[in-house]
Amino acid sequence: MGGMTSDSENTPEMPDWEKRFRAPRVGLPEWAEDAPDRCLFVSNATGTFELYAWDRATGAQRQATVRPNGTTDGTLSPDGEWIWWFSDTDGDEFGTWVRQPFAGGPDEPATPGLEPSYPAGLAIGRDGTAVVGRSTDWGSPQTESGGGSTVHVVPADGSAPTVIYRHRESAGVGDLSRDGTLVAIEHTEHGDAMHSAVRVLTLDGTTVAELDDSKGGTEELGLEVLGFAPVAGDTRLLVGHQRRGRWEPMVWDVASGSEVGLAIDLPGDVSAEWYPDGSALLIAHSFEARSELWRYDLAARDLVRVDTPPGTVAGATARPDGTVEFLWSSAAEPPAVRSNAGGIVLDPPGLRAPRSVPVEDVWVEGPGGRIHALAQRPAGRGDGPFPTVFEIHGGPTWHDSDAFAATPAAWLDHGFAVVRVNYRGSTGYGRAWTDALKHRVGLIELEDIAAVREWAVSSGLADPARIVLSGGSWGGYLTLLGLGTQPGAWAVGLAAVPVADYVTAYHDEMEALKSLDRTLFGGTPEEVPDRFEASSPLTYVDAVKAPVYIAAGVNDPRCPIRQIDNYVDRLAAREAVHEVYRYDAGHGSLVVEERIKQVRMELEFALKHLPA
Repeated sequence: MGGMTSDSENTPEMPDWEKRFRAPRVGLPEWAEDAPDRCLFVSNATGTFELYAWDRATGAQRQATVRPNGTTDGTLSPDGEWIWWFSDTDGDEFGTWVRQPFAGGPDEPATPGLEPSYPAGLAIGRDGTAVVGRSTDWGSPQTESGGGSTVHVVPADGSAPTVIYRHRESAGVGDLSRDGTLVAIEHTEHGDAMHSAVRVLTLDGTTVAELDDSKGGTEELGLEVLGFAPVAGDTRLLVGHQRRGRWEPMVWDVASGSEVGLAIDLPGDVSAEWYPDGSALLIAHSFEARSELWRYDLAARDLVRVDTPPGTVAGATARPDGTVEFLWSSAAEPPAVRSNAGGIVLDPPGLRAPRSVPVEDVWVEGPGGRIHALAQRPAGRGDGPFPTVFEIHGGPTWHDSDAFAATPAAWLDHGFAVVRVNYRGSTGYGRAWTDALKHRVGLIELEDIAAVREWAVSSGLADPARIVLSGGSWGGYLTLLGLGTQPGAWAVGLAAVPVADYVTAYHDEMEALKSLDRTLFGGTPEEVPDRFEASSPLTYVDAVKAPVYIAAGVNDPRCPIRQIDNYVDRLAAREAVHEVYRYDAGHGSLVVEERIKQVRMELEFALKHLPA
């Protein structure tokens, strides 16, 4: 794999769990629409996740970004001449877009005239015009607009950007039409940050069409922009909707207003993107923690399966020659970029990640319906009961799947069973399941986790005296909340970048998350104080019995450091057993050695404090 080097190639013998982190991996290559041989992908080959340029015609590859804390947010201009990437400071997600020539050269400001912000979508036109979504703190004196969500048109000639959209609630850029005349945005002006509406504007800000499923019904329904048809002058927009209780696509002609549903009879959530000629859609189907691909012919209304192995497709793209490339893995098999034409598309150098063990599907009756969990047993350790880690996913609108993950594999290597729960709030099980956590935030999810814990003990999988509650981000929040509200259930708690003091977190977090929290709780902490109090880990900190390990990024805009310090101060005041690790990054780290260090600290903390 020319142009990429790996620090792992000459690494001395190390345990398998570390190899899984250090083994070089690559993301799905993005290709330039008008120059498909020019690609951009993410890799950790140097020990930090960075962007790489790849010219498929010559085979040449080069590392495009080099930053201490890594870079993953980037894209190509349609002509493939420019790499755009988002430059923040030490992982704080606040910054500006810069660009560099595809073949290499100095970085330059890509959006001159725009102040730093949180990113909220980007679309680049064929003439070099850019449509840039921005989010800043509402009422901030540092912003000319007073903050909130804005969409700007940045002309290619370097003239001053213009604002074509502004609102306090969260919004972002979805896509730009192929001829560069129409821009689709997702917005939540109705105040429900979980369910967006779609508006199509011209580049002077004139509204062309509006689609809002949040109006006129008893339940809020969401929409998402999936992309304009890749044909000049074509006014069809692919939109995801929830009208039948799950995500599925439709084709909306923004000029005529016609809406065409698709004859896709598959269970679970369905997403889609266009084939390059606009004649068909590449369908991504997610159901019960696994995914697969299909090709849908729009004229024949015919659905044909694209062959993929059982497991999880983390991303896919249809190439101009009709082949499909996809990033695939399973819990047992490390990820690889494959093609339905056969073989590996992009093979990283050096160390190979060792395999892990497959997952078992578990279904448990819970207070809100059947709960799906994924369980793994340590290989060669007998039948149990085992010390067990409940590894809780973040989001909350996300789900664990049959996909390769180095952290659960590390616990398995140390003799632990691992259980992951797709609690209410998770995606992939229908809109009602995802939307169920409103108002009783955190408490709903923990009811489901408790039900699966009961199964794990009664089935003989888990030793009830040696169960660890662990998670990052929303999973870290649920960990701290669970330690306080279910103190007898958990022997150790491991919380990475968590919400710990929800009121302080609300006031310090980025504006888009304030909008989400107002949706989840039904208002601000001042408007619904009882709900925030009932859902805040700080409320229950004095009930915590288990030893607690907390990792926090000092530059984190999502789960800011001050609210974590408030929680830690309360633990310290009562001399509760705890350790805190603060690191110089944001909401997690893109540096491999830093991630290994954190997992090692979690393992050592759990092994130290669990009963023998």
